Amino acid sequence: MPCLYISTNVCLDGVDTEPIFVEATKAVSSIIGKPEKFVMVILKGSLAISFGGNKDPAVYAEIISMGGITREVKKQLISTLGAICQDKLSIPPARFFLKVYDTTAHHSYSKL
Repeated sequence: MPCLYISTNVCLDGVDTEPIFVEATKAVSSIIGKPEKFVMVILKGSLAISFGGNKDPAVYAEIISMGGITREVKKQLISTLGAICQDKLSIPPARFFLKVYDTTAHHSYSKL
């Protein structure tokens, strides 16, 4: 189940956030290759964020997935999710930061 957590210093009061949820869900599903019904998106606004020494509009996002993450997938996620934030929240891609975490890459198994 991929989970995308989007944090921004932009106030979301009065912003129609539904298109962000819809587009981000579709993007994560198609890029990672997981069904939409398993994609979770969390969106929080009005957070205290400084990026590059100033508090201009910015986004910090994290995506956690059980598999499906490759170098190419990371590039596509950064590009696509950054474009969604630019289109829906007017945040330039240069002020978008995405942390990608694949849980399967961090498990160690031992034989009994």
